[in-house]
Amino acid sequence: MKKAALLFSAMFLILLAAASSFAGTLADVKAKGILTCGISEGVPGFSIPDSTGTWVGFDVDMARAVAAAVLGDSSKVKFVPLASKQKIVAVSSGQVDLTSRTTTWTLKRDAKQGVDFTHVVFYDGQGFLIPNKLGVRSARELNGASVCVTAGTTTELNLADFARANSIKVEAVVFDGKKEALNAYAAGRCDCFTTDISQLASLRSTLKDPKSHSILPEVISKEPLAPLVRHGDNQWKDIVTWVINGLVAAEENGITAANVDKMKASAENPVIQRMLGTSGDTGSYLGLDKEWLVRAIKAVGNYGEIYNRHFGPETPLNIPRGVNNLWVRGGLQYALPIR
Repeated sequence: MKKAALLFSAMFLILLAAASSFAGTLADVKAKGILTCGISEGVPGFSIPDSTGTWVGFDVDMARAVAAAVLGDSSKVKFVPLASKQKIVAVSSGQVDLTSRTTTWTLKRDAKQGVDFTHVVFYDGQGFLIPNKLGVRSARELNGASVCVTAGTTTELNLADFARANSIKVEAVVFDGKKEALNAYAAGRCDCFTTDISQLASLRSTLKDPKSHSILPEVISKEPLAPLVRHGDNQWKDIVTWVINGLVAAEENGITAANVDKMKASAENPVIQRMLGTSGDTGSYLGLDKEWLVRAIKAVGNYGEIYNRHFGPETPLNIPRGVNNLWVRGGLQYALPIR
């Protein structure tokens, strides 16, 4: 009996130690005073250094919102550029606290690779970029084509699936990074280039003559892009999930970076009061204070403001919101109740 009790105690301590090793990201981030975030190596609109070397973009703003909520300062982020093959292991190994980097939420990644996804920030799909001079009008005309693609991505797998499903043969020319794949395409080493359509639009804008290249009409996959965190730290996952959800809820309720203080002071709507901390204490559910969402909105704006800043009609990319619009406007962005 005594041996059984000792064995049970030892097993309990081992399990407790294992659990603790997968917890505490919030405490770690606060102790460091900075959030470490993995991002892409440079995709206009999503994440790219500006003329001063400061990282800007849609994915960058999502990370800054988390930093504002947790640390009270959206500038307290260290951005770590990651190649496609690095983006999962960097999170699961603890190299970064969060990855906000055009990463597709899949079953295998979520269940088997040591990461948890949070909130879908961009609904996308895979497509093909091709020079106009080739005269190709459909992806089904790509039989025999060579296709530049990035290693370690769902893109590579989707390309193979599409070819099999349509009984065509393509040659996948694989590169470690998206930049290398794009450069190879631009140099004529491949007939076409495939990745998410939003990234095709973004990367096409960097080519010497963007108008001489077209995105084919077919969308061959679903690519729900979401920030991810290390598996096992439920509190940290909840924080990232609900900060982003809060940005969507802010757009639904007309709360912006410019009016958030006024709304906080005068709103009579109980939903808005809960969101902005004047009623209840939703922050305590996350281990944060009452103004966690106020700080995030004030730092980067609501979801629509972020989208328009990087993809809207006044930007070079001008990507219509489509399915990334709010659910009340025919899109898929739908905020869960903050209460």
